[in-house]
Amino acid sequence: MQTKKPERYANMIPMAELDTKEKRLNPFPVYDRLRQTTPVRYDEGRSSWDVFRYEDVHRILKDPATFSSKRALAVKERESILTMDPPRHTQLRALVNKAFTPKIVSDLAPHIASITNDLLDTVQGSGKMDTVHNLAVPLPVIVIAELLGVPPEDRKLFKEWSDILVKGADVNTDEAFNRVIAEKEQAMEELNAYFTKIIEQRRRQPREDLISMLLAAEIDGQKLDDKELLGFSILLLAAGNETTTNLITNAVRRLTEDQGLQQQLHGDLELVPGFIEEVLRFYPPIQAIGRVAAQDVEVGGMQIKAGEQVVSWVASANRDEAKFTDPGTFIVDRKPNAHLSFGFGIHFCLGAPLARLEGQIVLRTLLERMKEIRFTAGSELSYIQSPFVYGVKEFPVTFIS
Repeated sequence: MQTKKPERYANMIPMAELDTKEKRLNPFPVYDRLRQTTPVRYDEGRSSWDVFRYEDVHRILKDPATFSSKRALAVKERESILTMDPPRHTQLRALVNKAFTPKIVSDLAPHIASITNDLLDTVQGSGKMDTVHNLAVPLPVIVIAELLGVPPEDRKLFKEWSDILVKGADVNTDEAFNRVIAEKEQAMEELNAYFTKIIEQRRRQPREDLISMLLAAEIDGQKLDDKELLGFSILLLAAGNETTTNLITNAVRRLTEDQGLQQQLHGDLELVPGFIEEVLRFYPPIQAIGRVAAQDVEVGGMQIKAGEQVVSWVASANRDEAKFTDPGTFIVDRKPNAHLSFGFGIHFCLGAPLARLEGQIVLRTLLERMKEIRFTAGSELSYIQSPFVYGVKEFPVTFIS
């Protein structure tokens, strides 16, 4: 086994077991089998350890000293709080937390509802929509663009950049991997140029937005440098829309799979928050989280060496029968529901409250305005080309107003 720093990030390479379109669209039976047969295993093809049990995944995510977020990547990424360890992570996290306080997030609710209604107004009369393009993509992009203070009319660009940032190789070959890396480097160059311009504008004319707030902020008397400002801006743009897009789409997908559940929600909108939590567990937007062992360590009886990659399969942990009662069943009011879809510990998703709020508002508004939401018969689903993101590129539905 390799102990040198990885050249290829395992979270960008598909595992061999997910070798068909059907398995990529529904990988959960594969995760169940791997969790039960090889709960911790080394994948030679991806030069990585895979961890499938809840207990082990939870342990890894809550121990940043042993399982580091720093990684050696082929792509020239901006370092962000995602790929940082304490103490710098702690300082930057505390700073950006000020922008996502419960009050700031909850105050966005009327505006999110207004955007949702505007988007639905454009499709209401037709009795059909593509969930992804008409709703799940534009809503979070508009919200995060407004928070950052960048023009919402650039949202098509944002979506293209975000798609590339989460993209992975579709097959495990050097050629496929290098092709994705080249796309990412191009996107990063464009993003850096875009945000450098915005940051310069805010230096001259501050506004009430996140970028202006970050420019004014200090840690121990020091301002953030341009590298940190760019890292934050790019992370918030990508993380601020990609996860929520897939949460909304996966929620609508679940509604169409169970008309009885849809009717139950129609009859009691108070079930919507619990429904969103169960969607997060059952169809998590993020399937896997990568770390690098900072020291030799044992997990599940296996010896992992310092420098080796460790991929924690959240999508498997969320269906671990040792943690969840009847995990293969979607239970709308499941309590407790300690899913790991937003991660755990110091890297718990910064935007989780905002994603939850957007998901709840969208679902409530859909159920108030539409009845009998059904997947359009005969449509083909295409999975998002990313080993760690779970979602589809389109999700056409019909409905009765």
